[in-house]
Amino acid sequence: MEPAYLKTYRENILQERIETALSILTSCVLCPRNCKVNRLQDEPGVCRIGRYATVSSYGPHFGEEEPLVGRNGSGTIFFTHCSLRCVFCQNYDISHLGEGYEVKPAGLAAIMVGLQERGVHNINFVTPSHVIPQILEALPLAIDAGLHVPLVYNSSGYDSVATLALLDNIFDIYMPDLKFADADIAERYCKAPDYPETARAAVKEMHCQVGDLEIDEDGVAVRGLLVRHLVMPEGKAGTNKLMVFLADEVSKNTYVNIMDQYRPCGDAALFAELGRAITGAEYQDAVRAAQAAGITRLDQRRQQRLFV
Repeated sequence: MEPAYLKTYRENILQERIETALSILTSCVLCPRNCKVNRLQDEPGVCRIGRYATVSSYGPHFGEEEPLVGRNGSGTIFFTHCSLRCVFCQNYDISHLGEGYEVKPAGLAAIMVGLQERGVHNINFVTPSHVIPQILEALPLAIDAGLHVPLVYNSSGYDSVATLALLDNIFDIYMPDLKFADADIAERYCKAPDYPETARAAVKEMHCQVGDLEIDEDGVAVRGLLVRHLVMPEGKAGTNKLMVFLADEVSKNTYVNIMDQYRPCGDAALFAELGRAITGAEYQDAVRAAQAAGITRLDQRRQQRLFV
């Protein structure tokens, strides 16, 4: 299956999307924060990124979901900063403290092509919501240099539907988090009470664009939606509600990774209820909630773990 962005490029649609995305930066409303700063003039909003993207690290990654990793790994590019900024972020040094270096379009294109040359199955943009124009701007340069593997949009789920529309037929795989079901929890941990409503709308838009996850004969994802859900202590994520949403309003065939790796990071220590890892029982409850809702495509590597 040819990645969607190659046709979009040949039909000159990609250049139109680039121009539209860059124009948004003059009064930035890329993400739901709607800061309306002029990022082309390096005015910082919540994401603290100006004209050019900042990259923390990149390389083949083997800790991602099974259909992304395959045999050769997922080509991850970790962008610095984030517009959601969860207090417990496990990449706190990147998302909050700004660890990374500025890259211009040619540099980002070179990273993409370099990862492909290392044999990865896809280019996986981690926390891309605030740097969509910068990714799009680099993409034609990467295509001209031979890029031809699927693109993965790996986000917090805090994405604007209007911005996602710019990515239609550009990204092949969407991999959003679905973090919180309740507004008060999202306000407490992210200062984003609109997160539940926003993420639900974003996931629906993503599924509308790419459908259920498609996997080739080698077990590698080529197109579709993959949803991540981090189980939190004391059920703070609202797993039951989110699984019912996916099953009833998106698709029972949604591929879901129910993640067990929550641990106190960042500023989690400021919240007593976040001061511990989840228990095996909490994780198994989350898996059962997904199954009860009718979700059966669960990432198997997580299911094979033993809990004490």
